[in-house]
Amino acid sequence: MKSNMMSIHMCDDDLDDQLLVSDALLEAKLGNPIDFTNNGLELLQYLRREGEFSHLQGEPLPGLILLDLNMPIMDGREVLNELKRDPVFKAIPVVILTTSKAEEDIAKTYNMGVNSFIIKPVSFDSLVETIKSMTNYWFHIVSLPDNLK
Repeated sequence: MKSNMMSIHMCDDDLDDQLLVSDALLEAKLGNPIDFTNNGLELLQYLRREGEFSHLQGEPLPGLILLDLNMPIMDGREVLNELKRDPVFKAIPVVILTTSKAEEDIAKTYNMGVNSFIIKPVSFDSLVETIKSMTNYWFHIVSLPDNLK
């Protein structure tokens, strides 16, 4: 898989935010495929290819995870903790994309191993620019392990 075609996975319970990020990817003319889950438990099942995601067995893992903090069932903090403890998933870059501006959330998630913390932009144009910058950084500027390419 070419580095510019690495997939993105967004875990966010807000369907409007999922649609906005998907539209921002299109507006930015980025061809990266994107998948969605609605909570941390679904994200873990998606990554492990379990349950309703078992048909993805053998498919490459996403090259980037966008993670909301406040979700039902299993929130972003809980799933981040699981991801960074799992040898299979800990190398996948995780970007917190949230409305939270709380210093406690920023500090705690960085201490837990998050790769970036981004406060969701208010305007669509700002979101498009954020998505462009973020995907350029993670898919073109940094060097990632071979298993993520």
